Amino acid sequence: MERMRVGVVYGGRSGEHEVSLRSATSIIAALDPARYEVVPIAIAKDGRWLTGPDSLEVLEAAQRDLAPIPDHGSEVTLPADPTRHALLPLGHGRAMPLDVVFPVLHGTYGEDGTVQGLLELADVPYVGAGVLASAVGMDKAVMKAVFRDAGIPVCRWLVTRIGAEEPRVLAQRVGTELGFPCFVKPANLGSSVGITKVKEAAGLAAAVAEAGAYDPKLVIEEAVDAREFECAVLGNDAPQASVVGELVPSHEFYDYADKYVDQGAEIVIPARLPAETADTMRALALRAFRAVDCSGLARIDFFLDRAGRVLVNEINTMPGFTSISMYPKLWEASGLPYPALLDRLIALALERHAARGTRRLSFNPPAAAAPLRRARR
Repeated sequence: MERMRVGVVYGGRSGEHEVSLRSATSIIAALDPARYEVVPIAIAKDGRWLTGPDSLEVLEAAQRDLAPIPDHGSEVTLPADPTRHALLPLGHGRAMPLDVVFPVLHGTYGEDGTVQGLLELADVPYVGAGVLASAVGMDKAVMKAVFRDAGIPVCRWLVTRIGAEEPRVLAQRVGTELGFPCFVKPANLGSSVGITKVKEAAGLAAAVAEAGAYDPKLVIEEAVDAREFECAVLGNDAPQASVVGELVPSHEFYDYADKYVDQGAEIVIPARLPAETADTMRALALRAFRAVDCSGLARIDFFLDRAGRVLVNEINTMPGFTSISMYPKLWEASGLPYPALLDRLIALALERHAARGTRRLSFNPPAAAAPLRRARR
């Protein structure tokens, strides 16, 4: 059987570059070599696209754990069938057509619809959400507005931009509309990068500067006294929800260090929840998935406050795939092990691409009807 050629894209021009490397390492190691030929494609922080041995150098120490990958040159050819469309050169060397792309990119310039748009233009199957869902899921301000309009419960928030408001005026608005403590976040980023918990107005300016270093658009949210839960969704037109898991942070909140450095957070799967509450979260996960027109996969994060309210925090359209990531762990607990999960995601990518192929790409208007002659009087 001829192996499917899978381009695994990782790295990227994002504050989540390093997280992407970890996710890609796990995925490449788990893809069945009898079924798939992996073409590693690294996007360096300066935007250069690399493949062959150069792409593995980007993985640094992680490459020691990977099986040897043949030299594919340094040019990636899109789409898979180079006879149908113009090719997209990404370097020099022999062309390497791809059957499907797995864009393991987290954050801006990868998870936000940019790379998805490139792949759509090239007519290449790819894993995960399309342009719209990726963009909406990346922008926390737009995402929350979409959820609100869909009747999905979310915590209170406000949006601002760097330089748009005087610090004193912003502090007053936050105090009036949200209160302290609150969280200040870049609107377009993930993995808790650039997030600060602000306990009083005096700390707001520094938090705004920290988040603003990653994105000029900021989301400020009320701090909810709550437990944190996550649910994984898998599918296209008929998505399914996994069991629910709970995150118990070892830090004051589940920040970047707790996720990827100290790794001290406790993960409880399945979550210790009443069945009714878990079912509510699973149902909301599917509603959130559909609200942003998602496909392939997503992880939906929840708050359960002390009053028993379930609130949707956010949707992640390309959740982490590291060895400690919740998305694969949730599906493993739901009966779908990591390698089978990757098989399913690739199958969903091909299914979605095939469905897109049935759409018309041109419009032939009907011939204009002959004008009616006015009757003579």
